[in-house]
Amino acid sequence: MSPRQQYQGRSRKLVLAFDVGTTFSGISYCVLDPGDAPVIQGVTRFPSQDHVGGDSKIPSIIYYDQEGSVRAVGGEALQESIVEKAEDEGWTKLEWWKLHLRPRNMTSSHVSDQDIPSLPPNKTAIEVLGDFMKYLFQCARTYIEETHANGSDLWRSVENNIDFVLSHPNGWEGPQQTQIRRAAVLAGLVSDSPEDQSRIQLVTEGEASLHFCLGSGLASDALKSDQGVVIVDAGGGTIDLSAYYMTVSPSSLEEIAPAECHLQGSVFVSRRAREFLEESKFGSKEDITQMTAEFDRTAKLRFSNPSEPSYIRFGTVRDKDPAFNIRSGQLKLPGTDVATLFEPSIKAVIEAIDIQRRAATKPIRTVFLVGGFAASSWLFSRLQTHMQSLGLEFCRPDNHTSKAVADGAVAFYLDHRVNARVSRFTYGTRCAIEFNKDDPQHKLRTHTAIPRPSGRTVIPNAFSAILTKGTRISESKEFRKEFITECAEKSTCDSIATEIVCYRGDNPDPKWTDTDPGMFSNLCTVHANTSQVSKSISPRKGYGGVQFYRQEFSIILMFGLTELQAQISWMENGKEIRGPATVVFDQVVEAAQ
Repeated sequence: MSPRQQYQGRSRKLVLAFDVGTTFSGISYCVLDPGDAPVIQGVTRFPSQDHVGGDSKIPSIIYYDQEGSVRAVGGEALQESIVEKAEDEGWTKLEWWKLHLRPRNMTSSHVSDQDIPSLPPNKTAIEVLGDFMKYLFQCARTYIEETHANGSDLWRSVENNIDFVLSHPNGWEGPQQTQIRRAAVLAGLVSDSPEDQSRIQLVTEGEASLHFCLGSGLASDALKSDQGVVIVDAGGGTIDLSAYYMTVSPSSLEEIAPAECHLQGSVFVSRRAREFLEESKFGSKEDITQMTAEFDRTAKLRFSNPSEPSYIRFGTVRDKDPAFNIRSGQLKLPGTDVATLFEPSIKAVIEAIDIQRRAATKPIRTVFLVGGFAASSWLFSRLQTHMQSLGLEFCRPDNHTSKAVADGAVAFYLDHRVNARVSRFTYGTRCAIEFNKDDPQHKLRTHTAIPRPSGRTVIPNAFSAILTKGTRISESKEFRKEFITECAEKSTCDSIATEIVCYRGDNPDPKWTDTDPGMFSNLCTVHANTSQVSKSISPRKGYGGVQFYRQEFSIILMFGLTELQAQISWMENGKEIRGPATVVFDQVVEAAQ
């Protein structure tokens, strides 16, 4: 990858990227000085963190007291004094809380809310995310002030000019993006104003990982060979896959297959380990908790060969129970049993890569593995064997892949290399279409027919696609949908609220929402002020002399960016006029636990 150009801005700016993970979180940043080439740096020192190095991240753990106040976060939450105080004072320890934000329509039948630690009373997952991002911001400030020359002066020079890059799994959609923005406001990073919200950029973990690989030079070499690459970001909660191809003229990157996201990250290996220990009755609940924690810290990453046993240390050297393979405070597990714990995650990755290869519009030659789970020797070995059998190049960067998303998010902000993406689903609107007595599908729905003021008869429950699954979408590509409204009162024509529907089924050309209703869900509602459209319309005479008003306009959607945007358009004196439209994502009511 060519060196970055000098920053052309007029004043110093700070870019902060937060990678909030299910198990661990990290921060990367870049100070943009006019005339200087940007350099990506990482926060490598956190409170109560013993290890300091380029791969430094903090556990995504947060303690709340009984009043709902934050008492300890990250490495602080692992201190013995904090653990003891938490037990004495009845604090709530939160782990894996990010999974409470997951889309409920993801393929995750193996995961339910009961599998995730409950939230504290009167706390929502959005509030927890806000509290955690507030802590990350404080850590970033402290690190910059303490490690840079004249750090306090540096911070004062940028504190009112900070842009944020917030990453999320590939499978997180509009509602989750809205939740992230709400959490950023709660964290005090920005306000709700449009100007402040523009200082936040959202990026998928897959796309951030691609930019990381480009920065390492590995992906650049693979993409030069006129072949596609798949980036596998194996994290704590999700495994995200994205496929890309580099165009020559102009030089840019395009997504070439719908992104994949699976809830089979490393925490689910740990969860299966706990279930295995519970079923095997190796000890008390406290023993199993300790064993699971030790498995998570050591055996999970070290395991590399099913023919060799794994050892989990717990208790003291005096603990001994030969009947359960416990000697000198160590539990001996057969390697074949440990391999079984990994198998669902490995199978999910292999199946997802196969899906990417089939769907890709360019041949796939190389697969890169990044993320915290990429450090697993067994995961890498199993995937490497499978990829080699398919004739694919497979590798993982030898530097700190656990920081891939945080570093890559800053690189995304600076370089913005991807200019075309691929639709993961089919999007459209529910609508009513004019009744056609000769159409068999219309005849089946005669009982649903609705008379309109104009005298027309329409059939509801039709689906009109705006964007079909697998479509290549450039960032500048607009998708237009024409609408006709008929109103008895002119005042009711002054605003519209149009639902955008997502179809997740396999039909390449869905026509009716009542044939496969479970596959249709409301993605968002587009709100627009149409008073300027309606101001010039005149009343019409309809069936039986009834007066009504008819207006025509279009909703324009831009799917090619990392977030959905919309506008309204209409014709006036032969000229197209455009106005703003607001996208409001349908939210699942989130009750405090």
